[in-house]
Amino acid sequence: MRILMVLTSHDRLGDTGEKTGFWLEEFAAPYYLFMDAGAAITLASPKGGQPPLDPKSDAPDAQTAATERFRADPVAQNLLAHTRKLGELSAVDFDAVFYPGGHGPLWDLAEDADSIALIEAMAAANKPVAAVCHAPAVLRHVKSANGNTLVDGRRVTGFANSEEQAVQLTDIVPFLVEDMLRQNGGDYRRSHDWHPHVETDGMLVTGQNPASSEPAASALLALLKR
Repeated sequence: MRILMVLTSHDRLGDTGEKTGFWLEEFAAPYYLFMDAGAAITLASPKGGQPPLDPKSDAPDAQTAATERFRADPVAQNLLAHTRKLGELSAVDFDAVFYPGGHGPLWDLAEDADSIALIEAMAAANKPVAAVCHAPAVLRHVKSANGNTLVDGRRVTGFANSEEQAVQLTDIVPFLVEDMLRQNGGDYRRSHDWHPHVETDGMLVTGQNPASSEPAASALLALLKR
């Protein structure tokens, strides 16, 4: 199994002066699930190199067994510090792609031509595509072979409007993930705020929030093992 994990390169939370980036747990939990399953993992980002970490995901109350494992893993830390440039990679070299969240993808990966082309190529080849929390933002401009949006008519989930309101960033983010998925024709489904929830529709896997990162990664592995 060859799994590509794509992280954001964006570190500014709108005009607030605060930092953002990827959410540590949403990277670490899937990373170790894939690694323990024997997958060959490649990490990429639009700019390559060290992707920015959302400082809130590094707070003591945001830590999990997976993040603690990452902190004690110099090999994983080195791999993360040297992500490949996304534009230099090809969908033909991977069996699946997984996008961890954090607010960063709302600004860069949602609009990134290389990411859009990668997802469209993966979908056309019937390869699994997964995104968790804010990362379903990457599907915003992705089209199916028929010209419709990739999420049109499909069961999807992602960070809920009420969850964005709870973190008081509704007026900061460029768009709301839930609204975007609905506007693109997605059959948006959700659980209660902060509860794990994953939707699998064909080869598309989406997770609602940080608690959904490991279940979403498990769903991706299930598709690969099918």
